[in-house]
Amino acid sequence: MAKKTVIQVRDLYRIYELGEEKVRALNGVSFDVHKGEFCAIVGTSGSGKSTLLNMLAGLEKPTKGKVVIAGEHIEKMNETKLVKFRQKHIGFIFQSYNLMPTMNAVENVALPLMFAGVSKTERNERAVQMLKHVGLGKYMDHKPTQMSGGQQQRVGIARALVVRPEIIFADEPTGNLDSNTTMDVLHLLQDIVLKQNQTLVMVTHDDHLAHFANRLIHIKDGKIEWIEENEPITE
Repeated sequence: MAKKTVIQVRDLYRIYELGEEKVRALNGVSFDVHKGEFCAIVGTSGSGKSTLLNMLAGLEKPTKGKVVIAGEHIEKMNETKLVKFRQKHIGFIFQSYNLMPTMNAVENVALPLMFAGVSKTERNERAVQMLKHVGLGKYMDHKPTQMSGGQQQRVGIARALVVRPEIIFADEPTGNLDSNTTMDVLHLLQDIVLKQNQTLVMVTHDDHLAHFANRLIHIKDGKIEWIEENEPITE
């Protein structure tokens, strides 16, 4: 059975003008991501991987090229449409967690549902369910300062999942974690992709961490060097 394409990138360029000089952050990038895939975009600092993630998320406009997500050309959308599109289709996991310090775990996870206009009862129910799913059933009332980095990142993952997105974007999601906690978070991400048939695109500079994904897009100097099918690390 043919895999469903959920992200299609074609001939993508992002060119910055620095005085007289033109910097090609992305230099003609093309690839597809399929439903139920854990895809890692891997490259060193300055390779263009973060710019690429910003393009996929509609946070930056391409100089040229197209980005089609869930059948929609996001490069053609204005900011209002992009905000609505992201609320409906996309979940984000950040390196720095980005939790609200005055809110407890349930309130943090429920926040995107509030912006989406979901009733308080339903958003709290969904937040509680999602926190249990990521193994934080005992930490519902804890605020970020009362949790470890790994626990805070699990709250961040629950917040990304609570909107039931088609696609999850993760930007160096284990960058602030120790090695043991990093493994826990990566196994959780694998589990989410496998059991919920979610699509996950993770940006990382770490080649070892990238091998937890089942497909690796290697990027250098704004170009894709090669795309690697991978048997993911599971230990």
